Amino acid sequence: MTAQQTQIEINLPNLRNNLNFLRSKLNSKTMIMAVVKALSYGADSKIISKELELQNIDYLAVAYLDEGIELRESGIMTPILVLHPQLNDFNKIFKYELEPSIYSFRILKEFTTSLVRHSKNNYPFQIKFNTGLNRLGFAQNDISDLIFLLKNLRPTFLFSHLGASEDSQQTSFTLDQIKKFNQISTVFEDKIGSTIKKHILNTSGILNYAEYQFDMVRCGIGLYGFGNDSKYTDFLRPILSLKTVISQINKIKKGESIGYNKGFVASKPTKSATLPIGHADGISRLYGKGKGKVFINGAFAKILGNVCMDMLMVDVTDIKCKEGDQVIIFDDTNFSAQEFASSIETISYEILTALSTRIKRIVIS
Repeated sequence: MTAQQTQIEINLPNLRNNLNFLRSKLNSKTMIMAVVKALSYGADSKIISKELELQNIDYLAVAYLDEGIELRESGIMTPILVLHPQLNDFNKIFKYELEPSIYSFRILKEFTTSLVRHSKNNYPFQIKFNTGLNRLGFAQNDISDLIFLLKNLRPTFLFSHLGASEDSQQTSFTLDQIKKFNQISTVFEDKIGSTIKKHILNTSGILNYAEYQFDMVRCGIGLYGFGNDSKYTDFLRPILSLKTVISQINKIKKGESIGYNKGFVASKPTKSATLPIGHADGISRLYGKGKGKVFINGAFAKILGNVCMDMLMVDVTDIKCKEGDQVIIFDDTNFSAQEFASSIETISYEILTALSTRIKRIVIS
């Protein structure tokens, strides 16, 4: 598809491919939770969730309450886990039938109080344990107090989060996390006298530690086409393409400057192209001054000077192009989001989730 403006293309066939590839790594009975937080990693959470629901996904996960509400109001019926509920969220969690992660005694107290206030019995919730990421979750030595406060409540799942499952140099750390999670689960289940379903694997966990898939796995970045390892490039296909157009071409004389603060000064006659995309759209100023590049008519063009709020300029001195020609910031064939991100030593997650909602989304179904 040729862009006529700045646009994000959401490729649903690639999404289905990625889901099927990840499923191929799992036992047939293992459930899959799709992580659709942060606009589904910069895409559109409603579009992605509706497609995943058609593909019989078992669970969806969002970071915060409002993300879950948006999905419910768009007609999504699949169970939704809220990974990071806040103290005042439970009235709406119940109203929209969302499933909270209970990760601290403060949150647990408010949850149990809210259950009584709303006369809720057997309401689904999940308990998060900290096994080494040290971000959210109960510790193993919290289990006795936790069970005392839960009384007769039973979580639908116990879960934890791996901190370095993509890093082959951190295998012992990951295996230690999994070992701790097994120990925690065993103690918890012994004390309550029943078995609870579990999940700990993220995308890299599925790809590198599939033998520990438990009852469910969580797929985030893998669904969107990245596996944190080049060996999966042929199997996982990026679902997002960011494209724009050339608004204007300028001929710059030697000694003239381009952009704010004279961010680029021409050492020779230069031809620049101005693009209608900038840091307000998610293209960080860090990409400026030649660090970042874009793809135009089969060739790469470096970003000149400072990235502006709504525009950036690129060097097309040696590229045959004209105003109105398409520009690829990243896509699934020529130049991936990971490659674009690596130019400023960051990761695909950051560029994808930074993409502004003002950019038009186009679905390729």
